[in-house]
Amino acid sequence: MGPPTLGSVVNLLPTATSTDVAELQPLVAVLPIGSFEQHGRYLPLITDTAIACIIGQKIADAYPVHLLPPITMSCSHEHAAFPGTVSISAKTLYAVIDDIRDSLARSGITKLVIINGHGGNYVLSNIVQEANVDGPAVALFPLGADWDRARDHAGLVSDRHADMHAGEIETSILLHAAPELVRDGFTDADHDGGPRPFLLAQGMSAYTKSGVIGFPSFATEGKGKAALASLTDSFAGHLEVLGTANENSQADTHFSQCHSLPHGTT
Repeated sequence: MGPPTLGSVVNLLPTATSTDVAELQPLVAVLPIGSFEQHGRYLPLITDTAIACIIGQKIADAYPVHLLPPITMSCSHEHAAFPGTVSISAKTLYAVIDDIRDSLARSGITKLVIINGHGGNYVLSNIVQEANVDGPAVALFPLGADWDRARDHAGLVSDRHADMHAGEIETSILLHAAPELVRDGFTDADHDGGPRPFLLAQGMSAYTKSGVIGFPSFATEGKGKAALASLTDSFAGHLEVLGTANENSQADTHFSQCHSLPHGTT
């Protein structure tokens, strides 16, 4: 497959009008945060941003939230040895999110869910912790348990540690939701990066020459669909923690319906 077309990239952005938001009266905003970093030879630099946007759109389709456009560059310093990767500092990412929260609050939206598409954005955990000192106001999604549940639901072969980057789950999600972004070469790109004890000190290049740590050969469109369905289901619990699930009947209805599904239903 060739490079993505303009249309495919534009479709990752929210298209609501101001009138739409006024009629919805959302209590929660959803902010996708991705990255601009290498993902081997078969996935684009925008992979993490695309996946965060895809998850965000699934959530916006199911829950009454205000979906924001993504932050497309973040903390990808461990990928600096690979061409094309661009990073911003943790303090810059912190400041941008802080400004976004202030702007949302002025419009009456005081709850925020950050959809994190890049595991290296460690600062997001601290941002959420600080924001919640006086009560739940910001959630980070998906958490490790959400990803584990999605992997189990989708029947993935690999686990989170082994399938760290450009592997089975990322490729599966894009094969389902944005197949035009996936190029040839993922079926023979598997690489086991091992324990990786000094990843923060040495970066990704110490553990992979291709940029891949994971098992993309096991990726399928069906696994991507099932993983996204699980993540959409899991999101209801985060709304509940923020104290908004019971304030909107649409969210309540979705929550009850999702949690009445038997395990493995998509």
